[in-house]
Amino acid sequence: MSGYPAGKMGIDPRTKSAVLWGVIGCLSFLVLVQSYALLAEPLVTIAQALGLALPVGLGAGTGAYLLEPRLASWAADRGPGNESRKR
Repeated sequence: MSGYPAGKMGIDPRTKSAVLWGVIGCLSFLVLVQSYALLAEPLVTIAQALGLALPVGLGAGTGAYLLEPRLASWAADRGPGNESRKR
């Protein structure tokens, strides 16, 4: 049981998180391209930047979706009482 209410229709929280990370990756790439264009000469046109930002966003979203369970289990295994980092 995932804790997600079965009576309500909507997007799964894990999927929603992955989509939002994909959007963040896409927008971050566009900010990077625009920042470079302001500091130096533009590398690509805005249409080309949008075309490149889509695979970056898809990669970020896919990575978030696939790695979220692994990172969650790693964080749970660490626990608050793990003293191994204090050495």
